[in-house]
Amino acid sequence: MASLGIPANTIAVLQKYNFTFQKKYGQNFLIDAHVLEKIMERAQITKADCVVEIGPGIGTMTQYLAESAGQVVAVEIDRALIPILQDTLSSYENVEIINEDILKVDLARLAAEKNGGNPVKVVANLPYYITTPIVMGLFESGMPLDSVTVMVQKEVAERMQAKPGTKDYGALSLAVQYYAEAQVVANVPPNCFIPRPNVGSAVIQLKRYQEPPVRVQDERLMFSIIRASFNQRRKMLVNGLANAPGLSFDKEKVRGALLSMGLSENIRGEAMELAQFAQLSDILAGKA
Repeated sequence: MASLGIPANTIAVLQKYNFTFQKKYGQNFLIDAHVLEKIMERAQITKADCVVEIGPGIGTMTQYLAESAGQVVAVEIDRALIPILQDTLSSYENVEIINEDILKVDLARLAAEKNGGNPVKVVANLPYYITTPIVMGLFESGMPLDSVTVMVQKEVAERMQAKPGTKDYGALSLAVQYYAEAQVVANVPPNCFIPRPNVGSAVIQLKRYQEPPVRVQDERLMFSIIRASFNQRRKMLVNGLANAPGLSFDKEKVRGALLSMGLSENIRGEAMELAQFAQLSDILAGKA
């Protein structure tokens, strides 16, 4: 099968199958061989790897993955793409196509069945409207992960790797950085896709930590505190937590916890690091 990294070949396949892009699935197919090669280079795929690809589209990146990986499991929600994938990937025996919604797949079970429970690598050109649920779903699923190398909206990539005190820093930054080391490895302009998206894109690599970089007694509580801290960015943390639905800490308790940590009672969430949120969570839970 001709390489789909060449735009003319992609267009030929789309015309052959009279394919119609589905806006509800956020479909933007990558048509730039240079970008595809960059993704492969960063993901460091070898024959020892089992790769899960989310949203393979017509199989453009899947072809590259199949050349390098031992096994590729491609999860595609759009039923109309399945016969196209069976065609474009017909020469590869190491690819399995699954017609499912990735948000409904039991990822831990998938890794157990396809890779004996060993860590898998995830590579994807993600639909932008559900990037965050997919990425967090991967980390929270219990699926053994080595790395996640994904194309996302540029703005979201910048938020994932943002540091405290910057405008992009927020709950997503902290959630991602609890699970993985995040690094933007390439910026990708709209003309690298068909159809062209309205926003710039970026490839971000998330290398899974063996152990989280901070210890916390109650992960769920910590993330509830983080979300409440950023729900109203301009609010002081004391007010954000005291008014948060689902949390039952009064202002005095939060103020006392912050002062015991050597922090100002006027601090905002955007000024706090992950380790400080973990410490605050333990103090408020009475476990510090």
